[in-house]
Amino acid sequence: MKRAVVGLLAHVDAGKTTLAESLMHATGAIRVPGRVDHGNAHLDFDPMERDRGITIFSKQVTVTRGELSLTLLDTPGHVDFCAEAERALQVLDLAILVVGANDGVRGHTLTLWNLLQRYGVPTLVFFNKMDLAPESGAMLVDDLHAKTGILAFDYAKVGDDSVQEQLALCNEEALAELIDNGSLCDATIRSFVQSRVACPCLFGSALKGSGVDGLLDALDWLVTERVWPKEFGARVYKVSHEAHGERVAWLKVTGGALDAKQVVRGMGLNGEKWEEKVDQLRVYMGERHSVVREVPAGSVCAAVGLTKALPGDALGSESIGQTPALLPVLDYRVISDGCDSFTTYTKLRILADEDPLLRVAWDEELGEVRLSLMGVVQQEIVQRLMLERYGISIEFGSGSVLYNETVTDSVVGIGHFEPLRHYAEVHLRIEPGTRGSGVRVCSECSEDVLARNWQRLITTHVIERAHRGVLVGAPLTDVRIVLLAGRAHNKHTEGGDFRQATYRAIRQALMQANSLLLEPWYRFSLQLPAQRVGRALADLQRMAAEFEAPHIDGERALIEGRAPVSSMRDYSLEVRSYTGGDGSLLLEYGGYDACHDAEDVIEAAAYDPEADLANTPDSVFCSHGAGYTVKWRDVASHAHVQL
Repeated sequence: MKRAVVGLLAHVDAGKTTLAESLMHATGAIRVPGRVDHGNAHLDFDPMERDRGITIFSKQVTVTRGELSLTLLDTPGHVDFCAEAERALQVLDLAILVVGANDGVRGHTLTLWNLLQRYGVPTLVFFNKMDLAPESGAMLVDDLHAKTGILAFDYAKVGDDSVQEQLALCNEEALAELIDNGSLCDATIRSFVQSRVACPCLFGSALKGSGVDGLLDALDWLVTERVWPKEFGARVYKVSHEAHGERVAWLKVTGGALDAKQVVRGMGLNGEKWEEKVDQLRVYMGERHSVVREVPAGSVCAAVGLTKALPGDALGSESIGQTPALLPVLDYRVISDGCDSFTTYTKLRILADEDPLLRVAWDEELGEVRLSLMGVVQQEIVQRLMLERYGISIEFGSGSVLYNETVTDSVVGIGHFEPLRHYAEVHLRIEPGTRGSGVRVCSECSEDVLARNWQRLITTHVIERAHRGVLVGAPLTDVRIVLLAGRAHNKHTEGGDFRQATYRAIRQALMQANSLLLEPWYRFSLQLPAQRVGRALADLQRMAAEFEAPHIDGERALIEGRAPVSSMRDYSLEVRSYTGGDGSLLLEYGGYDACHDAEDVIEAAAYDPEADLANTPDSVFCSHGAGYTVKWRDVASHAHVQL
């Protein structure tokens, strides 16, 4: 049987969950498809989802059609929960990107498209609500091609000469095949889709069941039998807690098989290793589940007993995955009513297990809880979860923007840690990375200079925590950190010594580098009456927004672009006010870029990097049996390794 894990992704109101219901109905998994607007969708069974009419948590259901078995993962469409959708991407074999034909390719569609590109997931596009579409299918395909650059084609016309000729231009082998045989074989076309060179497009109306059988035909054509590695491997993509507090880790088996009661080894994105025993394996069908003894490769399941597993963790032979591309942009002080702050902190930490981007921090100096998240809707969901699960009522103080820092030049840093009976020295080079790449680490150090085990330890320390920049103390990102050299002592070096030396080397490099402050940006789509365009353009210029010329169609206008989160996050209220409720502003995460008012932010922060003793750039050397501190400016002249 052909088996695949297929993700359903879309912007809000595109009809993604309705399509899932139609697929379940068409394959006989359910008798009557539910409806989101009726509050009876089989996959949106959480009360919060039914109240709001949106998907908040990813769900799974397995459907079969002949020799085809599909595990469908229905993911959230709201921008506040797109991080939940991103986590699911790392376990997908294929994705269906649902686009509302009445809306076309919107900003959030492009966000999802870029995430699918990042994780290399082959994608089909299903244009839903064609009965409401103002444009033809051909125009929608052309728009998709124009906005993504992908070779999009109508799947129903894959045999037409014009489509075949477009596909044949993808490479010389395909062109030769078309010339020799007069057409391209299915395997060639499938290879273009699998490698994301081309994207099949289909059309229909999920609510009316139109186009669903054609979509299943396309999936049957695209999915082929796959040979999985024999050695056990798996990846965790989600953690949840049952009503009675039971912790469940959701994962995809990528090699061998996973047995109930099996002891598995895991590794986190930060390099932390753990080992635990599986207590129970479950296969879910929406809200219901069955207990199984074994899960084969290529399948998705839920494991009970893995208390240390976190989303993104690699199990067994599976390799470490990518760090998330989506990051929270706002930080809030949490105010709890009738509960002490530390208890609130511990309960929020449990929620953060389920969503690692729900960053919870305890400010020891102020004795308060800080929470970082994506937006207002997510804020409301956290409030409700805390009240329903733990009986804790929380409110949020005014939010502040989360900044990042990076470097614009390449610089070498040295860290030395040598108090009495300890020894480690590390030389690193920090160089600029591409925007959104996070922190990457590699080694150019010979094993003749420093043993492999010490090198691995250093690279682990580089990624095990967020390193603070020197402008405002914000996290360091978008850099490549290269291990150049190091030294250990046969008798006195311990593992923690290299942690200290690594941290100090990074910090010493940043003190010398040209640093750049980064702030989060929104991509926005502003729709409003045409007569209000002048006011909107003046506001956008004031907010340091970057935007295209307004598109005016009759009495309506559309302005699209990007703007700093700090200046636009409350603008939707203004839009409603000056348009009399006739305007709408759609905001979505657009990544980090240079801060538009960096000087003001740095001045207001008044951060002194040398006074931050927990992140010191200085080193510790030893003389006559006693350790002494060397300021960061002088470390190079005291270093024991000379490059």
